[in-house]
Order: sequence, then structure tokens, then C-alpha cells
Amino acid sequence: MHGLTQLLTAVADIGFSAQIFVVVWATLLGIVVGMIPGLTATLGVALVTTLTFSMDSDTAILVLICVYIGAIYGGGRSAILLNIPGTPANAASALDGFPLATQGRAGEAMAVATTASFLGSLVGMVGLAVIAPWLAEFALDFTSFEFFWLSIFGIVLCGQLTSFDDGLKGWISGFFGILVAMVGQESVHAYSRFSYGIQDLEGGFGLLPVLVGAFGCAEVFSVMRQPATRLVEAKVTGVLRAAAGSIRYARTWLRSGAIGTFMGVIPGVGEDMGAWVSYAAARRASRRKEEFGRGSVEGLLAAETGNNAAVPGALVPVLTLAIPGSAPAAVLLAAMVIHGLRPGPLIMITQADFFYSVVAMVFWASCAMLVLGLLLTRPLLFVLRVRREWLMGMIFVLCTVGSFAIAGRIFDVYVMIGFGLLGFLMRETGFPVAPMILGVVLGPILDNNLRRSLSLTEGDLLPFVTRPISAVIALMVLAVVVLGLPPVQRRLAALGERVSFRKARSDG
Repeated sequence: MHGLTQLLTAVADIGFSAQIFVVVWATLLGIVVGMIPGLTATLGVALVTTLTFSMDSDTAILVLICVYIGAIYGGGRSAILLNIPGTPANAASALDGFPLATQGRAGEAMAVATTASFLGSLVGMVGLAVIAPWLAEFALDFTSFEFFWLSIFGIVLCGQLTSFDDGLKGWISGFFGILVAMVGQESVHAYSRFSYGIQDLEGGFGLLPVLVGAFGCAEVFSVMRQPATRLVEAKVTGVLRAAAGSIRYARTWLRSGAIGTFMGVIPGVGEDMGAWVSYAAARRASRRKEEFGRGSVEGLLAAETGNNAAVPGALVPVLTLAIPGSAPAAVLLAAMVIHGLRPGPLIMITQADFFYSVVAMVFWASCAMLVLGLLLTRPLLFVLRVRREWLMGMIFVLCTVGSFAIAGRIFDVYVMIGFGLLGFLMRETGFPVAPMILGVVLGPILDNNLRRSLSLTEGDLLPFVTRPISAVIALMVLAVVVLGLPPVQRRLAALGERVSFRKARSDG
């Protein structure tokens, strides 16, 4: 009851203050960023982070959460009208959104996407308010042994889920990120590692230049290789009617919201998997499976609900474990640290007010997304007419200025460009970038907890697998690795085909 009172107070504090104006412009900025193919949610949050240094911590986090939620929603616009997802999280939305647009139902599709995004965010917000306090209390039993395995689990799982064809590429990417995080002076004895006498490397690679480079600068290089896009000319009618009609798919959006929230909670998985798993579940449960991929309102609703529900879900491990649930959440975690906030298991004890403020921020950002999405459906179409090629020079300048502004070091600009080239090459060769970024974020956590554990046990490794919680997480890591091996996947696929064949014969 006390928590509900704090939550309502936090909602009222934002709603009846000047911060509501911040909610509106930051959410609108996020929508615009998400709509433009090439400007992902991660890039948007990273760039805006560099502009929040002069703000107080609450306002800065409010801006970033609004940009985050707005960008994940905005990416559905380009998926519907261009068949090009504005963010990777909207890839599933293009399967049915674009066919709806080509059928002359673009207004209906965008209304459905808007309503689904709002409903998904609300379901995820409820999950955040319910799960996070419980997880924070449970995480109080975690010690350095558990946090070590949790870091490994997040990287291994993210690597597997972001590289379907070859999980090994995802794992290589993730553990390369850990190696990047090891550069510089270590935290216990200030011993230099991998610096090779270069003074600039003594402080390690800055997280934000790495993020901006791997996502922003790499996106510039990728976009310049792609052909120009063309907007589908579509009539925008029946927006409010379609939005109201979306609510009747209660079973679909509740199921997709729950799935998306769960996917967001899993470290490193995030909005992409929230959308795809929700879409697959909706197709499996639908009575009109044949419509999926050809313009199914239910399919579009499920995808947009799933990816937006994953946003509050991704904030759960950020706030309670200081481990990001997705790539944009990793940037948000870095911003929290930069602004002097300390997410972790003690947040409900030391910073309970901040936690409920975050839940309130999600609520108001969702409301702003719904209102702006419905009222500005037609005006926002002009954003998609801006050629991406014209934006890339400005984006590169923002990447450069943002990287330099953090510490005033030209070295950080070189880091940004270097990781931009690396991110571009990884995309071209099929290596996912998200596990590498997660490795950079979790590397210090993994390193510190490994060293602390070995100090406590005087070098004995046995407690890593004999402590109950550690043993469970270690088994989960082992299961992900074994199930991700190509021979095991082939055996499981053959077994699945055999079971399906026998079931078909018995039904026949």
C-alpha cells in the first residue's frame, strides 16, 4: 500500500509540473528518431545522453526514457510505410504493416500500431512495478559469485538470441566486448592491462564513445551503402475508429504484453525478441493463421505490443541488478551512472523514490506517445520524406561532438570512429553488435565480482558451482551453450520434424 501511494505521488508530481512539457517534446523527439531508418533507439538515447549533462538527474532520465519509448514506437511508422523498420525492434511489424499500407489501409495500420504500443507499455509498466521490487529483494541474497554468473548468462544468452544462424558469432562478439572492458587500470591495484604504454588507454575505453561509435557511426557507414528509400503513398483515414477497435483484441495484447515484458527482463534480449516471440505466439493461437504476413491486424498488434512491453521490462534488470535488458537500456544504465545514480539490489532501500519516479516516467511517456501518435499521424508522415542520406552528415557531427563532450578528449573521438568501423565490419560479416556492447557494459561487473570471489575463497573455484543460486545460473549458462551448438540444434530440428510427422499421420 505504501508503494502504491509513492507511485501515485510520483505520477502526480510529473503530471502537475513543468516536466509534462519535457515529456511531450522528448517523446516527440524519440518518435522522429525512431521513424527515420538508420536512427535506432540506441543511437537516439546515446546521442541525447550527451545533451543531458547540464540537467538534473531526474529530468535527464525522464528525457532518456521518453526518447527510448518514443523511438521504439516510431520505428513502426517506417516499417508500415517503407517496409524498412526504423529500429530492429520493428522488423516483425513490417510483416503485416506494409501489406496493410499497400492495401490502402495505412491509417488503420498506424492506429493499430499506436494503440498496441500504448497497451504494451502499460502492461510492461505494471510488470516493472510488480517484478522489480520482488527481484530487488531476491537479489539481496546475491553475492559476488551470483553476479559473476549472471553477467556470463546475460552475454551468452544475448549472443545466442541475436545470432540465430550461428550462435558462436554472438558469443565471440560478447566476449570480445568483455576484452574491450578489460583495457585500462583494474579497480583493485590500479594495474594497467592491455594499455601497451599508451597513456590514453590507461583510463580504458569510455562506454559512451564505444556505444555511439558501434551504433551511431556504424549506422552512418551502413546507410551510405544502401539505396534511397521511397515512401508508399497511402491515404490516412479511420485512425480513431481503428484505434478503438484494437482494444477488442484483449487476449492478443495481454498475451503479447506479458511475453514482451518477460523478454525485456532477460538480460541482453530486449525489444527485438519481444516482438518476434509475441508475433509467433499470436500466429500460433490465431484462428486466421493464413492472414499473417499478408496484412493481419492481429499480427501487427502482437508485434507492436511485444516490442513496447519489452521497454519497461528491460528497465527491471537495469534498476535491480544494474544489468541492462537491451542495448538502449545499456545506454540508459550508463546515463544513470553518469548522473550519480546507483541502480542495484539496494535501490528499493536507498532510492525507492527514484524507482517509483521511473515507473511514473514510463506512464507519462506512454500517454504522450498515444496522444502524439494519433493526433500527428498525418503531419509525421513528412518526416519520412526526408532522405536519410541528408541526415548522415549531421548524425556524424553529433556523434563526434557527443563523444568529445564527455571528457574533452580527442582520443574519445578516435575511439568512436574506430568502433564505428568495427561495428560496420561486424554487420557486414554477420557478427551481432549488441552482445559486444553488453560485454562492454557487463565487463567491469564480471571482472570485479570474479576477483572479489577469488579473494574470499583464496583462489578456490569450487564455490562458483556449489552455492545453490550460483549452481542454478551456471546450469542455465551450460544449457544455453549446449542448445546453441549446431549439432544439437540439428538433432533437435530432426526430432521436431519426426514428432510433427507422426502427429500428422495420427491425425490423418
